[in-house]
Amino acid sequence: IPVFILAGLLVHCVFLVSIFEIYFSSPLVHGMTPQQTPLPPPAQRLVLFVADGLRADSLYELNSNGTPQAPFLRSIIENNGSWGVSHTRVPTESRPGHVALIAGFYEDVSAVAKGWKENPVEFDSVFNESKYTWSWGSPDILPMFAKGATGDHVYTFCYMAESEDFGAQDAAKLDTWVFEHVKSFFNSSRSNQTLFSALHQDKVVLFLHLLGIDTNGHAHRPNSREYKENIKKVDEGIKEIVSMIENFYGNDGKTAFILTSDHGMTDWGSHGAGHPSETLTPLIVWGAGVSYPQKVTSQFFEDNFLKEWKLEDLKRLDVNQADIAPLMASLIGVPFPLNSVGMLPLEYLNNSAHFKAESIFTNAVQILEQFKVKMRQKKETTLSFLFTPFKPLSDSEQINFLKKARLYIQQQRYDEAVSLCKTLINLALEGLSYYHTYDRLFLGLSIAMGFVGWTTYVILVIIKTHTNLTKTVRTNNKESTVLFYGFAFVGMMIAFFLLIQTCPWTYYIYCLLPVPVWYAVLRELPVIQDLVTNLLSLRIGQSIGFLLVCTLGIEILVFSFFYRSTLTVGLLVFAGWPVITQLWAQAKTTALIWTLLCVLLATFPLMPVVGREPNISLVIATGLLTLLISCFSLGSLCRNEDKYRNNEDLKIHIYQVLSIALSTYVVSSTHDSLKNKQGLPVLNQIISWMTLGSSLVLPLLSPTFLFQRLFSILLSLMSTYLLLSTGYEALFPLVLSGLMFVWINMEQEALQHYGLSLKQKLGVFNFAYATDITQFRQLHLDDVRRSFFFVFFIVTAFFGTGNIASINSFDPASVYCFLTVFSPFMMGGLLVLKVVIPFVLVSCAFEAIQVTTQLSSKSLFLIVLVISDIMALHFFFLVKDYGSWLDIGTSISHYVLVMSLTIFMMLMNGLAQLLTTKRLELPRRTKHHST
Repeated sequence: IPVFILAGLLVHCVFLVSIFEIYFSSPLVHGMTPQQTPLPPPAQRLVLFVADGLRADSLYELNSNGTPQAPFLRSIIENNGSWGVSHTRVPTESRPGHVALIAGFYEDVSAVAKGWKENPVEFDSVFNESKYTWSWGSPDILPMFAKGATGDHVYTFCYMAESEDFGAQDAAKLDTWVFEHVKSFFNSSRSNQTLFSALHQDKVVLFLHLLGIDTNGHAHRPNSREYKENIKKVDEGIKEIVSMIENFYGNDGKTAFILTSDHGMTDWGSHGAGHPSETLTPLIVWGAGVSYPQKVTSQFFEDNFLKEWKLEDLKRLDVNQADIAPLMASLIGVPFPLNSVGMLPLEYLNNSAHFKAESIFTNAVQILEQFKVKMRQKKETTLSFLFTPFKPLSDSEQINFLKKARLYIQQQRYDEAVSLCKTLINLALEGLSYYHTYDRLFLGLSIAMGFVGWTTYVILVIIKTHTNLTKTVRTNNKESTVLFYGFAFVGMMIAFFLLIQTCPWTYYIYCLLPVPVWYAVLRELPVIQDLVTNLLSLRIGQSIGFLLVCTLGIEILVFSFFYRSTLTVGLLVFAGWPVITQLWAQAKTTALIWTLLCVLLATFPLMPVVGREPNISLVIATGLLTLLISCFSLGSLCRNEDKYRNNEDLKIHIYQVLSIALSTYVVSSTHDSLKNKQGLPVLNQIISWMTLGSSLVLPLLSPTFLFQRLFSILLSLMSTYLLLSTGYEALFPLVLSGLMFVWINMEQEALQHYGLSLKQKLGVFNFAYATDITQFRQLHLDDVRRSFFFVFFIVTAFFGTGNIASINSFDPASVYCFLTVFSPFMMGGLLVLKVVIPFVLVSCAFEAIQVTTQLSSKSLFLIVLVISDIMALHFFFLVKDYGSWLDIGTSISHYVLVMSLTIFMMLMNGLAQLLTTKRLELPRRTKHHST
């Protein structure tokens, strides 16, 4: 079997990686020539303010007393400049947001696979095209634009990463730091001749990255007083900087100013997905070359915000986030960034019609350049008779468009030139996407073939080795040789076909994978024939019924990824399982508790996603309830004195109970301390980390009797889970593990009910001796249900308290007992741990069920593998790379989740075996008798 497991891991890794190749390979191309507007630009310098995490409505709406949130910026909108909403794309994180603003393209998901390095993909930016750029702000953002720049004309000034503390007194000091440093920079330039003359050059960019609003939003939520105060501070800071810069240049009217944001934030203080509160960001532009406010009588937008903001009479100009890069390039007259896909928003420009037409023409040529490079690349790697070009932009069409646009500009028919260029830009973007997804269908079918073949093979292995449905059949040597050569020939043909087209090496893996898999399936032909004969002898109704139930079960699992409430339906069906199968007749009490706990667990998927409404008192109540249960069990264990043959076991149990009490106290005191803005107490932090460390070791010290060991695992994990909880989810592992304990008992009843084996005394059952059982029984149809229960509980453990598939469901507040300074990897690790704890509880219970029902873990695991592979195939075809960005993010994460689930279950299986069967012995003190 190790060969089988290795093959399985390999196949699944290929399936997992394939979606990034098929749906999310990098769209960037290289080798274009820079395009620049031939006319002189209106501005010599540009000041870009990016208020990280600022929502459009937070900035534009009025206070309850009718005064603006940001008086200075409001006066700019009303008297000096143009304004609108900039629509961002998912993932709404700082890095992709800044790349869209400054480089003009939406960073592809493949950058995530390359880690959070400064420049996982090479790209050009407005900063790189400028003569000089000076930037101030966060060490997470600035370096990536400096590293990507050619030469050393991009200068950065950052504060220490430790300053980004969610639990600090006030994060607005991050913004004050930026404003102070910009002022002192300009003051010092008066005595530094080189710097002074550099600042007076043209094509200069000043970039102020203001992180305070984002940090305050995470820590206190966007509707808090802190978030709103920070907006006021930023407004005052911008006012001072603007007047200082105007004075420094002697009011020469050659400075353009832009204020925008990289992403918004949800009401519960997170971002990453596609909710409108995350994707709508403000954009205010004023200064040299920018249109003045335009009065209008009526304008319509779907979001109905204008009335709320009292801005109905001022023209609102909406843009896509990537359009801001060409706008900046046009204002200061630098070439458009090479990879930019933004369309220049002409309504923001206060310039001649000639200038606008020339600028949009340059924009069109720059995007068309990318299209040409992409087309050339595809043409070179495809056989000529198989190549289907993008019809609307054939070579002749391209020349036509450009000639016509040039002619219009020469004839001064500027409006016609502009609309023609816009059509060309839209076509070029469509063409870029067409060539980018050119091989998708072909690769998708290959992967699907591999999937179906692999799942069929696993089913055949289960039937052959773990059931008595088939007789052992001799294989015909002659037939198998013919089969082998046949498949070898097919493989060589595919490889040859790919070789002529000079395809990337990964294509070979995806296209050749189905060959060995289907070869393995067809080698088992006798087993298939045998199986068919067997199935035909059964009653047709029974077989069809069984298949229908299986299909329905898997569809419910798939649905639960989209609608959490589906889990509730499933759990309610589970609640009725003892009644449907008449199990309740032989064990009324157990069946009743099972039904009650199923119904209780079914309420969790109906609750709102975790983190929206923190409720610390619920966490404390759960801690006290766990204490009560553990003291009660401690009492009952002490009565059965014979089980505690030594005091060591008792000590460990008491220590675990104390650990729960400590965790409850830490949660309560940390919450109070952060509420009073006193930061995270050091003692609490030490206790939290010690609890986390001990929770992995303590279960290994407890006795290996079934219930004692499982209870010990629960207490240890529960103490860590309490520290990571912010609301009702603290109760979840408690109810889940209660159901798991009853499940173990119910499975014993089921075994007896089907007459598969005698009922065991679970009280004295010991894990340590259970794995030596040699009398594993064959599989029974009921074991398929057992495996399905396991997969269902794993999915429930996952989605029970929230949709982990969406980035914005993570609440940084969960980790405040451990750390408050921003550290993405540490915080991510702790949040993953929080997700894993319910998994471990389910896996340990499943381990106990395998052992008590005398099944080899291998056979049940294979059934689980089949179930999750069929689910994965569903999600493979549901992956999207278009539509709302929330849909895209969710569809990727669903597929990745199910694929990782399989790989993950292998690991969980191992971890559960370790936690349940291994025992660490503490060194005993020996007593010395004095003589």
